[in-house]
Amino acid sequence: MARRSRHRLLVLLLRYLVVALGCHKAYGNSAPKEPQVVTAMEYHEAMLDCRSPKKTVSSRLEWKRLGQSVSFVYFQKSLRGDFKNRAEMVDFSIRIKNVTRNDAGKYRCEVSTPSQQGQKLEEDTFILEVLVAPAVPSCEVPTSALSGTVVELRCQEKEGIPAPEYIWYKDGLRLPENSKLGSQSTNSSYTVNIKSGTLQFNTVSILDTGEYFCEARNIVGHSRCPGKRMQVDDLNIVGIIAAAVVVVLVISACGLGVCYAQRKGYFSKETSFQKDSSASKATTMSENDFKHTKSFII
Repeated sequence: MARRSRHRLLVLLLRYLVVALGCHKAYGNSAPKEPQVVTAMEYHEAMLDCRSPKKTVSSRLEWKRLGQSVSFVYFQKSLRGDFKNRAEMVDFSIRIKNVTRNDAGKYRCEVSTPSQQGQKLEEDTFILEVLVAPAVPSCEVPTSALSGTVVELRCQEKEGIPAPEYIWYKDGLRLPENSKLGSQSTNSSYTVNIKSGTLQFNTVSILDTGEYFCEARNIVGHSRCPGKRMQVDDLNIVGIIAAAVVVVLVISACGLGVCYAQRKGYFSKETSFQKDSSASKATTMSENDFKHTKSFII
């Protein structure tokens, strides 16, 4: 009987401890809230509106920026870091002034309020998206091209958020994405990739000569590169044939000159002159040898 009484007493004590500890735990909402997406243009304001009960004296508020590491934005009733100089609190909410692209990311407000059941914790999560207008794109336009060849013009921009789309212009007029959709469909064959920024001529023609520039555009703004002229020339077949004929004539003339010199004996005269010169040298050497022999005998 004593053992059973002790066992029951231990069970009651454990239950009491569990209940007592549970009363002092912080508790939150049963269903988590979906993150709020807040969009702001760069160098404008962004408002992160914390959806929590009315602020009280006993409420404790914290703002955090989430990522690979967690950092405080608002803690112990003061703004922290870079936000200290360009943000302000509006009750539980925070207004960020002069937003930059570096501010984009995930934020969370945490409100802890005492209650009869313990510390009540409520959270709101925000995803801040910062929109950036495109910068001046970099354009590659060849200065010259040969008719009938494949030519590609390139346009690229890396600052815009969201990523911009690209529009090409020729002589101030917008080129449609496909040459078949434009009024110049019989004069040119090209395609425009608005995502990658390329303008490709499948077979460029002399009619494609002109000044080209590209424009990068997104929902925030647009920017374009300076115009560049592309000159398309026909392949001069007549000129190539004429040059080849001239080269053949020059080679033929050189060959005839050599034949003429051989017939006139210029090359043989030079050989006989060399033979006479050698014979003269041999005769001189023989005379010298004779004189030397004669003097030796005497």
